[in-house]
Amino acid sequence: MQVTADAPRHQHRDRPEGAAAAPGGDLPIDFEAVVDRLTAAGCVAAEEEAADYVAAAPDAATLEAWLHRREQGEPPAWITGTTVFCGRTLHAAPGVYVPRAQTEELAERAAVRLPPTGRAVDLCTGCGAVAAHLRAEVPTASVVGVDLDPRAAACARRNGVAAVVGDLGALPLGVGLGLDLVTAVAPYVPTGDLGLLPADVQRYEPRLALDGGSDGLDLVRRVVGAAGRLLRPGGWLLAEVGGAQDERLAPALAAGGFVDVAVWRDEDGDLRGIAARRSTGT
Repeated sequence: MQVTADAPRHQHRDRPEGAAAAPGGDLPIDFEAVVDRLTAAGCVAAEEEAADYVAAAPDAATLEAWLHRREQGEPPAWITGTTVFCGRTLHAAPGVYVPRAQTEELAERAAVRLPPTGRAVDLCTGCGAVAAHLRAEVPTASVVGVDLDPRAAACARRNGVAAVVGDLGALPLGVGLGLDLVTAVAPYVPTGDLGLLPADVQRYEPRLALDGGSDGLDLVRRVVGAAGRLLRPGGWLLAEVGGAQDERLAPALAAGGFVDVAVWRDEDGDLRGIAARRSTGT
C-alpha cells in the first residue's frame, strides 16, 4: 500500500502582518520568527500553524511552550487541544489518534447513507470525528462510537459522541444488531511500512492506531466480520483503506455477504476508502 504522510488539518486564519500583539497583553511577538522556528522544525504549513498558535495561546509563556513541543514533533492538535474536521472544531487529547483531512470524504459519504431515524456504529472511533459528523448531519439518528482505548472513548465523549470502550471481537452491550451503517478508520499501515511514516508520526502517534499487521488489513478484516454481524440486510459499511487493499479485502467482503462494493480515490488517484452494502438475499 502507499503510505501517506497526511497531516491533520489546521484551522485557517488570516496571516498576521509584521509583529503580532502577544496574547494577554505581553510584549509583541515576532510572527516571522515563529514561522522561521516552525519551518526549521520541518513543519510543512509553518505560517498556518504560527497563526493558529499566536491566536490561541493565552500568554507568551504558553506560546513558547507550544513552540518547543512542536519543534520536538508533537502533533499540533495535542498542543492546542483542538482539531478541525469537516469544518467543526473538535477536542483532541494527547495520545489519541488525530483524524486526517482525507477521512472527511468517508464521513461525508457515510452521512448520506444514514437514514433520518437510522442507527450507526463508528468502530475505532478515536476522538469521535466521524461519529460527531454523523450526529451533526443526521441529528435524529442514533450514533455510537467504539474504541479499544479508554482515552479515545473519553475524548469522543467530550466531542458529544456516545462512545464506549470495546473490542471488535466482543462489542459492548448497547451496540446492538440490525444497524443501518458501520464506519471504521481502523489501522491499515502494513507493519513493514511503519518506518516510512514521518519521524514525528512514528515518535508520537499511537502505534495501536497505525499498525495494521503484515498486509495492513488485520484489523480491517475484523471490521468487515463485525459489520457483517451488526448490519441489517441492505446496511452499509464504509472503511478507510489504501494502496491495493480493496483487491486484498475482496474475499473477506464476499465471505461477509457484502455486495455493491465501490471505492473512492483522492485527486491524485490514490485509494482512500471502500463502501459495501450487506446483501439482502437469503
